[in-house]
Amino acid sequence: MRITKVVAVCAAVGVAVAGIAFAAPAYADPVSNSYTLVGSDTLQDAANALANGTTVTGSAVRVTASGNTIGSFDAFGSNSIQTKNSGTYFARPAGSGDGVKALSRSIDGAPFSVSGNPTPAKAITAQVDIARSSSGPGAAANTSGVLQYFQFGRDAVSYAYSGTGIDQLTKAQLTAIYNCSLTSVNGVDVTPVLPQSASGTRKFFLSAIGITTPGACVVQRGDAENDGTVLVNTGELIPFSVASWVAQSNGAAQDRTGTARLGSAEGTTVPFTGADGSYVPNPTYYADTTFGRDTYVVVEAARVNPSSPKYDPALAALVDPTKSKSLTNFGSGPSTSGAVKTKFGFLAPSTTVSIRANAS
Repeated sequence: MRITKVVAVCAAVGVAVAGIAFAAPAYADPVSNSYTLVGSDTLQDAANALANGTTVTGSAVRVTASGNTIGSFDAFGSNSIQTKNSGTYFARPAGSGDGVKALSRSIDGAPFSVSGNPTPAKAITAQVDIARSSSGPGAAANTSGVLQYFQFGRDAVSYAYSGTGIDQLTKAQLTAIYNCSLTSVNGVDVTPVLPQSASGTRKFFLSAIGITTPGACVVQRGDAENDGTVLVNTGELIPFSVASWVAQSNGAAQDRTGTARLGSAEGTTVPFTGADGSYVPNPTYYADTTFGRDTYVVVEAARVNPSSPKYDPALAALVDPTKSKSLTNFGSGPSTSGAVKTKFGFLAPSTTVSIRANAS
């Protein structure tokens, strides 16, 4: 299988609709007058489009909270961010793990810091409302936990690679490559690469192939996540969200695929189908119980519980899948959030039953 990328050109021209500026993907930190999202790189492009407003479906779609804008902060950029007007500057959460930790510290008031980020640890009480997470809570699941995970959409994980001859790999081969017992495939010397340690995609991929501790041959490339440009040598490969690849290759998101290609971690089953610029996810690949995954937005459970004194109806509406313009909606009409997420490579989640979990 050879899946080549299309060179996407993202227009930076905004279209004004009903007094709101809808633009192509924005890469500067937002200004929000209500709720804020941090965390996963995998979800950020679709979440940014919903928060900033988009016409990618042919209709104007923007998720707001009681008429107020929401702010979705990228996983990578400046070391520190300010999420609320007059709020403190704190370390930018770099991925799913950091995003859930930031939400947890926003709830409990303990100091928040990010490994490798020079920004000092700070109390960030009430500075984060929603975490983007490309993986579920795992062992932290608890029916009385303070966090609640709501499904954002269905994704799948494969790997991007450079060169040729390694476009179809099995789970067993990937396991051997990442524990360093397999160093050549089809005559190609392979080098396994991983994204940064807080990456939900990294965590999911390693769990899927049964690796607890990567081998000594594995390379970590700084802030690399869903970024094919970090593959600089022939035979290198790195875990990659299929949804992110589809979005980037179609021009819905900033194109960071570089000269890399997307392989199949399921052998001959391709991750997506379609023509250049109009790729669509392959439901069979996404349904796989090893490499398919649901992704999430995470909130404080008490704030979306109508019987709690902390109940916040506007926040609850943002994670209500029955609302056509919520973060969790997966409708098919062009004016729905679900249609936007489809353009960004996501399918409907496998379930809409939320998950309670302990703080991180």
